Amino acid sequence: MTTTYKVLGQMATTANTLATVYTVPSATQSVLSTVTICNINNANANIRLAVCPANATTENKHYVIYDNLLRNNDTLTLTLGVTLATTDTVRAYANIANVSVNAFGSEIS
Repeated sequence: MTTTYKVLGQMATTANTLATVYTVPSATQSVLSTVTICNINNANANIRLAVCPANATTENKHYVIYDNLLRNNDTLTLTLGVTLATTDTVRAYANIANVSVNAFGSEIS
C-alpha cells in the first residue's frame, strides 16, 4: 500500500450550489486532514461542508458545518482527520460565489 500526501481537491463556489470538492477514487482510501474555506469577497458568506459516504445524496446527517458565518476576507481552517472510503465525497456550499475551498490529506492505494 502506498500513501500519497496531496491536495485532494480545490474549488471556488457558485452561489447557492452544493458542489463536490473531492471524491475518493476507486481502489483508494483517504484521510481528509484539513479543509480551508476562504471568503475572498467583500460580503459575508454562509458556508456548509458535508462528508457523504459512497457518493450518497447529501442529507442533514452528513454536514460537518452548516450555515457557518464566514466574514468577508476571512478564512476558516478545519483540522478534521476524517477517514474516507472509495467513492465517499466531500461537498461544499456558500450562498455567494467565489468562496475558495481547499481539501488536503492523503490517499492510500
